[in-house]
Amino acid sequence: MIRTLGLLSILLLGYMTSFAQNKEVLYDFQEIPQAIMVNPGINTIYNWYAGIPFISGIYAKGATSGLTVNDIFAADGLDINQKVRDRALNSLSERDEVNGIFQVDVLNGGFRSQKNPANFFSFGMYIEGYALNYWPKDLAILAYEGNADRLGQRFDLNDLNASGQFINVLHFGINRQIKNNLTLGARIKLYSGILDIKSTNNSGYFETTLGENNLLRNTLVSDMRLRTSGLDALLDANDNGSSVAGLFTKRGLFGGDPGLGFDLGVTYNLNDQTVITGSLLDIGLLYHTSDVTNYTLKGSASIEGVEIILPDALNDPNADVWEDLVNEIEELVPFEENNNNYVSFRPIKFYSSIRYNFGKQGEPVADCDCDYKPNSGDRSLYYLNSVGAQLYAINRPRGPQFALTAFYQRRFAKVLTLKATYTVDKFTPTNVGLGMSLQAGPVNFYIMGDNLFSYGNIADSNYASFQLGLNIISWERN
Repeated sequence: MIRTLGLLSILLLGYMTSFAQNKEVLYDFQEIPQAIMVNPGINTIYNWYAGIPFISGIYAKGATSGLTVNDIFAADGLDINQKVRDRALNSLSERDEVNGIFQVDVLNGGFRSQKNPANFFSFGMYIEGYALNYWPKDLAILAYEGNADRLGQRFDLNDLNASGQFINVLHFGINRQIKNNLTLGARIKLYSGILDIKSTNNSGYFETTLGENNLLRNTLVSDMRLRTSGLDALLDANDNGSSVAGLFTKRGLFGGDPGLGFDLGVTYNLNDQTVITGSLLDIGLLYHTSDVTNYTLKGSASIEGVEIILPDALNDPNADVWEDLVNEIEELVPFEENNNNYVSFRPIKFYSSIRYNFGKQGEPVADCDCDYKPNSGDRSLYYLNSVGAQLYAINRPRGPQFALTAFYQRRFAKVLTLKATYTVDKFTPTNVGLGMSLQAGPVNFYIMGDNLFSYGNIADSNYASFQLGLNIISWERN
């Protein structure tokens, strides 16, 4: 029972705090100002916008692969130990994962240059946290079943692969209409790391074989490390009754780990009705220098347990053979701690799309070779409908992950726009999403969600999300 509870703790810790990072409903949703955050090169269709602080962008998304909470805890009359064995230990692989993100905009705004209206500037600050945990298959089997019946099996230490980060991001971007049919964008990001935990690129194995002097021989070959920044200070603040929120604020406002990143984006109109887009986000890194603690376990050892050789052992009856065994293991496989600074890279994200507009409701501006012409970049607004496809990718420790999305967008004058999506990825092949942008005078409200058919039973879902926000927009361009 204890082993079951321990394994369930691992499952709950990962699966209840997991989020995925694809914002497929928001991407290329021109009516929503926050769409510029996933493509700095989007066609901007407003003069300026101002997000309502802390509620202009609230985003959370949850995803799991291979297992849901309901798979373990459903009241189906099955023994929970058997469900853990069948649905977790025997079914999940080391490529199954939980991963995630949440974001909250503190500030978000943008404005068009008065001197050169081809330029649109955006700025803001947001808080972000993400987590990634691959299923530690071999280690879970070792913890749950032990090694007694698995002689000669090597338990891979590389299965331990997890990371998490909490940061504050200050950003400033420029979006420029280069030609009538081409818009480019770039954004610089200043990171301030609050918390970082990372244990990746581990290697080695644990193996049990028949011994020579004792019954069993255990062999450990290990090259493992855990890097942390900001963790000890947060734990100390919590233990001492200090303000954890105050420490978060201090580290978030550039009192934490410094970092630098960039976003790039492009929109190209092939013709009046066909548009292609692309963006690269979070090309950057953080340098962890404050409150750093690293742990390493590196070396190899083969131990057959306590060896008592008679009659020699009778010569020193006070000898502590157990302490001698522990000292021998620590000498062969030293567990060390240091405070060395380290660098972590942000997970780079890639978006691209192709969109076809139809159902004309006005006359688009004619093509020209000019650098900028008012209203020339927002051709999609002259059409009631848009259909297309989007591709998303993100780099991960076990290789890149991809998602493919088909979408349909419908405009109802300048008041209401709806976007429906269908996404296929490693988490679910039946993800239907819906987004709405509502314009009431200068006030813009948007809300969107993914995998809507799963909302009836979230516990049995591999994927769920929501996003919403409130902005003030000036639509009149110079």
